[in-house]
Amino acid sequence: MASDMSEIFDTTTIITIAIAVFILLRLRSVLGTRNDNERPPFEPYEIDRKTRKAKPAGKRANTTDKASDNVIPMPGREEAQRAASSTISTAEKAINAYAKSGTKLNRGLKEILGQDASFNPDSFVDGAKMAYEMIVTSFSDGDRNTLKNLLSREVYEGFSAAISDRESRKEQVRSNFVGIEKAVIKSAGVIDNDAQVTVEFVSQIISSTHDAAGEVIDGDPEQVGEVHDIWTFAKDVRSNDPNWKLVATESDS
Repeated sequence: MASDMSEIFDTTTIITIAIAVFILLRLRSVLGTRNDNERPPFEPYEIDRKTRKAKPAGKRANTTDKASDNVIPMPGREEAQRAASSTISTAEKAINAYAKSGTKLNRGLKEILGQDASFNPDSFVDGAKMAYEMIVTSFSDGDRNTLKNLLSREVYEGFSAAISDRESRKEQVRSNFVGIEKAVIKSAGVIDNDAQVTVEFVSQIISSTHDAAGEVIDGDPEQVGEVHDIWTFAKDVRSNDPNWKLVATESDS
């Protein structure tokens, strides 16, 4: 009898163990296992190591990423110096491209750059061309207000006197500015705190002068004429005024 009960018990035990193993394997296949790279499940409470009491757990946050997101990198002194050097280098390259390095014109342009970091020969020529057209047109029209803003006091007085002389004879200039064929810097430099740039212009203009009766007394109202001028522009490098003014004119006949 004891032998029969032992056999039954052993058989029952084996069956129970087999069922338990089967259930465990099924649970593992359904739930899976956590590897070392996975985060542990979030716990709403954690144990304070000092008091050994439970306390609310804070949110798990990647503080390193959050801190980096809120950091705005500021340029240091070295970065600022490199930026300044880069700007100067770019300006010098523009001058070297305009006038061969080592020439008198190149040195003169760099003298101006040394006093005015914004100076660029190509940009200057563009501005000079616009000023040239405005001055020529304003002189023909007798527009003293526009001329006053573009000319030095001495040059303005000369232009104004010529306009007054023309008006006294009741003469009228009729002109049509066709365009500028050439505008190049001939010389440059800083003299007594004045940056000076001399530009040679070759332009095409239709111009004629008429008397009080409307008769043509000079020029040709239908003929395009080529005009050669050499103008010098200047500005005080100590002044905050960025504008250049015409300080001298001559014709290149």
